[in-house]
Amino acid sequence: MSSDYETPSLTGKLLIAMPAIADTQFRGAVVLLCAHSAEGAMGLVINRPAADRAITRLRMKAGASVIEAWQPLHFGGPAEVDRPFVLHPPSYDLGDTTLRVDGGHSLTATSQAMEDVARGQVPKRRIVALGYAGWGPGQLEREMLANVWLTTPADPTITFDLPNDRKWHAAAGALGVEAHALSGAAGHA
Repeated sequence: MSSDYETPSLTGKLLIAMPAIADTQFRGAVVLLCAHSAEGAMGLVINRPAADRAITRLRMKAGASVIEAWQPLHFGGPAEVDRPFVLHPPSYDLGDTTLRVDGGHSLTATSQAMEDVARGQVPKRRIVALGYAGWGPGQLEREMLANVWLTTPADPTITFDLPNDRKWHAAAGALGVEAHALSGAAGHA
């Protein structure tokens, strides 16, 4: 079945997990979509701390003092969980290795960025995340049709300034949605 309709890019949007999401890794999650095209999507969970076991593995690999400089570490998603990603304002830029997500967010995942974080050369308004969330071609679109996610434009205040436990409610509130009003059941009108 072919269609002339092309799904608009959701790059720079926040995905807000609906209460009935089946995947427990994403229950209550807020994901900043860093890239979205016909080839798939990639984003970072912005409201979850990294698991202790992931931090321990990274500490053994990179050293305790380096890891302390990266704190707090976030769980960015279940793919490549040992790989650190730095989500930061566009004012920090390493040229071709920095992905400009939108007007308030950029993403860099290089060893140089991690060294700069350790040296205090990356703005304090940042998220260092282990791993990322990824979707294959059409997968996110199917999840959207199944009412797994709500979307809202990304807001650097939600991303960088709020505590993790307030981000989901703030993102839903940006849509004018009250969390207690969301149903765990999906449906179509």
